[in-house]
Amino acid sequence: MSAVFAGLDWASRTHAVCVIDERGAVRTHFDVAHDAQGLHELVHRLRGASVQRIAIERPSGLLVDALVEAGLQVVPIHPNALKASRPRYRSHGGKSDASDAYVLADLLRTDGHRFKPLAPQSDEIRALRALVRGRDDLVDTRVQLANQLRSLLESYWAGAAEVFADVDSPIALAFIQRYCTPEAASRLGPKRMAAFCAHHTYSGRRSPEELLARLHQAPSAPVGELEIDAKGELACSLARTLSTLVEQIRSLTSRIEHHIASTDDGPILMSFPRAGRICAAQILAELGSVRERFDSDEHLAAEAGVAPVTYESGKHKAVAFRWACNHRLRAAITCLADNSRHASAWAAAIYARARARGCDHPHAIRILARAWLRVLWRAWTDRKPYDPALHGGLQIMLNTKRG
Repeated sequence: MSAVFAGLDWASRTHAVCVIDERGAVRTHFDVAHDAQGLHELVHRLRGASVQRIAIERPSGLLVDALVEAGLQVVPIHPNALKASRPRYRSHGGKSDASDAYVLADLLRTDGHRFKPLAPQSDEIRALRALVRGRDDLVDTRVQLANQLRSLLESYWAGAAEVFADVDSPIALAFIQRYCTPEAASRLGPKRMAAFCAHHTYSGRRSPEELLARLHQAPSAPVGELEIDAKGELACSLARTLSTLVEQIRSLTSRIEHHIASTDDGPILMSFPRAGRICAAQILAELGSVRERFDSDEHLAAEAGVAPVTYESGKHKAVAFRWACNHRLRAAITCLADNSRHASAWAAAIYARARARGCDHPHAIRILARAWLRVLWRAWTDRKPYDPALHGGLQIMLNTKRG
């Protein structure tokens, strides 16, 4: 039986699918809806066409999970590779879903050996990934709403945003809901402030008098009474929304911390200096549990976006920032690196040397993250927690200091 190859161009409502034979001739072309019936039809038609491998741009999502569960080999091809390949098939710059589906299928036919199929992750990892990504998205929403609330307060009553350190902390949000306008806080004195702080278990080091001074010393804008009332109502609404969001993030955080501790690989990642449970969960969610996914630590570093891209032609050589990568993994790895330099002398030394060479903070953190990835790769592949006594770079540095 001759081999057949399929390509799928992902869309929000419908997906274009192209099936070709081993010579590149189109066998069938069809669209399926992104719903339960459409996914069932997709799997049925692919099986009917004897498709075993299918190329797609996205490496995750409901559609990918459905194809993997159906027993198909799903081969992710980066959008940059698809974009660079389009001129092979047409000279103009136009594109369509159907044509991209064909290009994906033909890339799988001609260059399939260059791309690795997705290995199905365990249900444990998929659950952790859903929790971690969902929490990260909620944190981004919290930051946006907090910035909106601060900007609103500064437009009519800046003091309310300055009383407590973080405008999105539970006590700050409770204060804004209780005292959303200067008029509402007109009778607020040291005793009432002390009672408010005690009721909300304020753990800061500032006295009620200091908090009131921060409230009244902030600059005020000339705003009319009606505008103050309108903005006060809006600020109260934003504070209520943020309070609910902060509580849900706290609940998700607790669940993730429990989940990561119960996984097989969680203790490995949590063993690194100042990794913490949330950062370790973010790394594991993107790393997964399939060791064969990465050929080497260089491959993992490229996936994590902490290894630069080198362009070399003749006498010209340039090193550039790697844009194409798993951005969530890069954020988690660099967070680990940034935290580790406060607990590991080896990490602090690598960071300090990078800064001394003229690297800015983000660049120095990426250099440190690349160094940590070599260690993390070894611990992950050996399935053993990080042991400072076995860390060669750290031991060399300690021996040098002793000598």
